[in-house]
Amino acid sequence: MSRQRVDTVGSPQDDLRAVLTPDDLFGAPLPQLLAKLDVTLDESTITDERFRGAAVVARDRLFLSMPPDQPSWERDALVRALLGKVLNVPLSLLPEPYRLTEV
Repeated sequence: MSRQRVDTVGSPQDDLRAVLTPDDLFGAPLPQLLAKLDVTLDESTITDERFRGAAVVARDRLFLSMPPDQPSWERDALVRALLGKVLNVPLSLLPEPYRLTEV
């Protein structure tokens, strides 16, 4: 089984860092969480079937890019994992076949 890629690019600026606990990250409905953190979620044009999402910090903003055909359960989990990674929320590792990599 091949591993699925979830990439992060850049490092968050101080004002992007929010004091979030794992409960905050997973307890809030995703639209409210993204709005609270002022995160932009866009659909990716990357066609590699192994690509499952990316987080990019640019100009003090956090942008997430996810495949358009991604199941909603997977998108929800990976968006929260990417947010946790970028904002330094202590989380367990993702299960196989997923992995977070920094570029």
